Amino acid sequence: MKKHLILLITCLISGSALFAQNAHFTTSGTIEFEKRVNMYGVIKAVINKDNETWYAPAFEQYKKNNPQFKVLKSTLTFGDNKTLYAPVIDNAPASNSWFSDMPLAQQINTTFTDLNTNLSTTNKKVFEETFLVKDTARKINWKITDETREIAGYMCRRANALVMDSIYVVAFYSDEIPVSGGPESFSGLPGMILGLALPHENVTWFATKVTDLPIPESSLRAPAKGKVTNSANLKTTLTKAMEGWGEYGKRFFKIYLL
Repeated sequence: MKKHLILLITCLISGSALFAQNAHFTTSGTIEFEKRVNMYGVIKAVINKDNETWYAPAFEQYKKNNPQFKVLKSTLTFGDNKTLYAPVIDNAPASNSWFSDMPLAQQINTTFTDLNTNLSTTNKKVFEETFLVKDTARKINWKITDETREIAGYMCRRANALVMDSIYVVAFYSDEIPVSGGPESFSGLPGMILGLALPHENVTWFATKVTDLPIPESSLRAPAKGKVTNSANLKTTLTKAMEGWGEYGKRFFKIYLL
């Protein structure tokens, strides 16, 4: 009996060592993301008793000519513990509705993050102006849960957080990609974020494909164009610019600061 027990333990240890030896972790490559915006939900959220006379008919017209979800694509290139999130140019015909020009319905950020130094640089389009926001990476107090799901072939674990005091965030990260990055300005988990949802903002980002390959250093460079500022100064600038915009302005304000 003792010999059988020793043999079993030996086999378990050998098996674990073999698994660890053969386990593969992705440390560089490209992730293709799909951003889905529930436009019906976004538009409905801005309609109230003060504007419904004009907004409600415009919304009904929008629904006749446009699908519920607007789909946009982006890529996240990563290597050497650095990430570069960038929109893919959308060649779809432009919508005639001004609802499609709402900031959430666009891709306004190109974000480079150096996870070694915890610094980020974002090229951000705000109305007709482009800012270059240089600052520390966003600090997020994540709460990791036991919920899991598979995304783009990787097993992921769920984490929740609250950013900017009011935006609820759900993320799914994989420790099979041991890089603490993610789409847009979201990072800080013990693995790459492959799924991201802002449920109350009606938008999600989910990876559709992960390509594991070496990334040359030249492919991971911070954007350089735009009016240089930091997060605090951008917030001050937008506060002044949107003064008097009411609830409508508050929704724009949140999206531009994400």
